[in-house]
Amino acid sequence: MTSGLHVVDGAAAADGFRVAITPESAGWTYSSLRVLELGAGETRRFETGDAETIVLPLAGSCVVTVDDVRYELVGREHVFARVTDFVYAPRDAHVSVTSARGGRFALPAARCTRRLAPAYVPASDVAVEVRGSGAASRQVNNFAAPDGFGCDRLVAVEVLTPGGNWSSYPPHKHDEEREGEAILEEIYYFELGSSGGGRPFGYQRVYDGHDVDVLAEVRQGDTVLVPRGYHGPSMAPPGYPMYYLNVLAGPHETRTMACCDDPDHHWVRQSWESVERDPRVPMCDAEGPR
Repeated sequence: MTSGLHVVDGAAAADGFRVAITPESAGWTYSSLRVLELGAGETRRFETGDAETIVLPLAGSCVVTVDDVRYELVGREHVFARVTDFVYAPRDAHVSVTSARGGRFALPAARCTRRLAPAYVPASDVAVEVRGSGAASRQVNNFAAPDGFGCDRLVAVEVLTPGGNWSSYPPHKHDEEREGEAILEEIYYFELGSSGGGRPFGYQRVYDGHDVDVLAEVRQGDTVLVPRGYHGPSMAPPGYPMYYLNVLAGPHETRTMACCDDPDHHWVRQSWESVERDPRVPMCDAEGPR
């Protein structure tokens, strides 16, 4: 179980996608993620099938056509440069993505039942939140959070963590249906920055006290799957800011991110009340770096 949860860059490439995590490959039911790399002037066409999908620029701009509706995405130079705009494509849709200068685009998705209308969401409509405090300060771009854009089942957010900080902390889980917790399949997709050269890296922890026990060194383009158990912290070493895209979905009719902290570490949340937030967050907004 543990050995398949850390997917290094390129190991999940399939059908022309740099990353292709499907419900079947992950061994679950709802959540999926593909990462598409396009050269200058290239176009990729695909069908969403039974999954609603978001086209989210990681690096570069593009034109997205959903059925017969055309959208222009401004995108961004890289994930730390700014908050990006995005396009929502419903299930059972025909999609094309064209990039004049080339780029990299994430396609978080979730199997769903309702077919909603396609939509374009500008970067200015994406809520930016700062969570935690002190060395646990991080930025969350709630572009498809439960109170963000209204998908049918998909939940997706971006998290930016300054070098030297921890995020996804305290460790938490969402693998039981009970008060304050929901069942969710989760994907972490990582990109790393550098403030002075070198090959960036970080760490991700996932554990359940039984057969899930992961402490992975993550690099650019790596993915970590969370079928169950506590996940966190996500650790950004000094000098290497960390970005990850969280993709979540589950069996609940109402979209949620309800979770339960590891009781050994829940006290950390209360400690933040007496600690100032890291002034480096937020790291960017819709206008650019902060």
